[in-house]
Amino acid sequence: MRIKRHDKSYLVELDDGSAWRIWPADIALTLQWLPTTEIDVLEIEDEFVSHVLVDQSDGSRVRVIEADVSWPAGKVQRCLEHG
Repeated sequence: MRIKRHDKSYLVELDDGSAWRIWPADIALTLQWLPTTEIDVLEIEDEFVSHVLVDQSDGSRVRVIEADVSWPAGKVQRCLEHG
């Protein structure tokens, strides 16, 4: 899949119509993505995220949840503070 829209750093929409909210610590990895970037979507089991987006060109992984879901703010903050 390719990127359809990525005008907000924390959201990305793919050409299949799916939209994803990016894990705050992973946003920097997405800033170099272009509309031609090929992305795979993989489902994972994790406390906070449901999927990863994988950049096919370099294998980098970005943790995501569906765009219409919000992060549990308190838990995320604690996780980011403690690694």
